[in-house]
Amino acid sequence: MTSTTSAAQPVLLREPPTFSRDRAVHAWIGVKALSDAGDAIWSIALAWTAVQVASPAVAGLVVAAGTAPRAVVLLFGGVLADRVDARRVMIVCNVLRVAVLVGAALWVLSSPPTVLLLTLAAVAFGVCDAFYEPSASTIARQLVRAEDLPSYTAVAQTASRLATMAGSAVGGFLVARSGLLGSAGANAVTFALVVAFIAIWLRPRFALPRADKESAFRGIRRGFAHLRDVPTTRTLVIALSGLNLAVGPAVGIGIALRAHDAGWGARAVGILEACIGLGAAIGALSVARWRPRREARAGFAALAVQGAAVVALGTGPVGVAGAACLVVGLTAGYASALLGATFAGTVDPSYLGRMASITRLGDDVFMPLAMAAFGVLASATALWVPFAVFGTAMALLMAVPLRNPLFRELSLGKRT
Repeated sequence: MTSTTSAAQPVLLREPPTFSRDRAVHAWIGVKALSDAGDAIWSIALAWTAVQVASPAVAGLVVAAGTAPRAVVLLFGGVLADRVDARRVMIVCNVLRVAVLVGAALWVLSSPPTVLLLTLAAVAFGVCDAFYEPSASTIARQLVRAEDLPSYTAVAQTASRLATMAGSAVGGFLVARSGLLGSAGANAVTFALVVAFIAIWLRPRFALPRADKESAFRGIRRGFAHLRDVPTTRTLVIALSGLNLAVGPAVGIGIALRAHDAGWGARAVGILEACIGLGAAIGALSVARWRPRREARAGFAALAVQGAAVVALGTGPVGVAGAACLVVGLTAGYASALLGATFAGTVDPSYLGRMASITRLGDDVFMPLAMAAFGVLASATALWVPFAVFGTAMALLMAVPLRNPLFRELSLGKRT
């Protein structure tokens, strides 16, 4: 199953400071947030440029072009993450991202952007994401103690959400002023900073046990066998895979449908989504300040409350919808910080990359189906029905881990 180190615990390489005093980790969170802002700038530029050069249907396919190759490659990225140095994978992937962005910038310097260019860029980013994200998911476990993971995850998620919001705001102005060239250049700079920081300053404090060298397909099969044989990990992976399946359609489609149906206007859509973003940042940050004694139980309980908020989002006037969006954001930020930390702290380190890839794969594969199901229900029934169905299903699903004695007592350790 693993190489020379224990499968149960990472090996301490050097003693890390407490999270509140860990300047290197704070700097990494800041650099990563800056990169997230760059990603938001690029995403807006990609979507806006696609709309300018193609029909709406083709533009939608261009923006989604990275999803299919990412889903195909993601499991191989998980195997790689459990076998080799995560820092090396992250550096290589970010160098490739810089190359893609520089290539796109050089293209538009000599000729107008085309559907082919945008599609190739989206596919290349999808493949890079498939290798990068499983390795990046193991970095937290290499930097901080298990008991500091909730604080790390909370601060990192808050920084990421705020940076993404800021990047989205800047992205619209930047693409209007300098087009795809300026947006690609800005994101390339952020990735270059990430490469420099990882290569020069980021050093692991814990060595994770490495998986045996075997064929990629055997490694994937071994990962699914581990998922089958370890109930705790299986429950966490299922919960995290389905974390967005109820709230994603309600936010991605439902808010716009409600605003259109009730005559609230497009401005209300932006305000309601801003309520979710603000709530998510507050919810995640609250974990660092007021950490619960049993992280997993608190996270699953928050998701049960989120299910009730999704139901409320489908009823009442705009004020009720705004309050429901705020609760959705608060519970999403709170639960994702706690359950993400529980995942990183309890999953066998030699399977951490593969479990992260399976978790992400579930979101990639099932989210389009969930979006379609929500739309079908909204078309065939009253608009409140899909909100009620999705929200109630989520609340009921959370009863499974909440009734599990292991999750009721699971804790990552002392508070700092």
